Amino acid sequence: MNKSYSFPGRDWDSFVNRPSLYSRLLEEIKECPSDQQSELQIPEAILAPLNRQEVWASGVTYLRSREARIEEAQDAAGGDFYSRVYDAERPELFFKSSPYRVTGDGGAVRIRKDSMWNVPEPELTLFMCSEGSIEGYTIGNDMSSRDIEGENPLYLPQAKCYNGAAAIGPCLYVPENPIPPDTKISLSIKRDGVELFSDCVLLSKMKRTLKELASYLFREMSFPDGVFLMTGTGIVPSDDFTLALGDRISISIEGIGTLNNTVTQ
Repeated sequence: MNKSYSFPGRDWDSFVNRPSLYSRLLEEIKECPSDQQSELQIPEAILAPLNRQEVWASGVTYLRSREARIEEAQDAAGGDFYSRVYDAERPELFFKSSPYRVTGDGGAVRIRKDSMWNVPEPELTLFMCSEGSIEGYTIGNDMSSRDIEGENPLYLPQAKCYNGAAAIGPCLYVPENPIPPDTKISLSIKRDGVELFSDCVLLSKMKRTLKELASYLFREMSFPDGVFLMTGTGIVPSDDFTLALGDRISISIEGIGTLNNTVTQ
């Protein structure tokens, strides 16, 4: 039986923002009173597992992402930028969202009214404590307006950062050991109950390591409450696909669960 443990009065940010989080949580679970333990019941909608943490993102970490970015930026002569960053020592990192703009499992994600080409980007998402160590994992949906980004690489913030452009959940997964490289990431998009797109990729297809991405993020920045980092996508729908209102997006990562969101505008 899966169990849940309640820790009333605890502040979420201080609760998760600790090095060696797995061992500390294990100790607290062992000492948790019986009246604060119950059978695990999962509600239909779950809040995103963050409070004051910023969400950042990595780009062009998979070969498929590199190819898609080159294709969408051809008319703006920006394809060379994406090819170069894929092979460069320094990764692409950018600010994705303030916590109040992030939705959780069962919540709504949005497509921009001034965009005609929108896709979800399923991404393993890291949680690092304020000391920079990777303490947990979750699932991220990095919603993207491909036509806006493709028009000019300088439009990246508008293509990536807007209300409802980020979803995280359904939980914060805190394992004893690092997530294995053969972990599978899957994406399914349904419209009116019919699956229009599905694909999967192994984490091992990522060119950069998770520790590498984390170390660059912390080079010249501090995060007092910890930070979430989306690590890039290896799944990109074909160029003739765009999200529509009411579409159901499901992103699954082995060991973590499934993040479900519905598209609104």
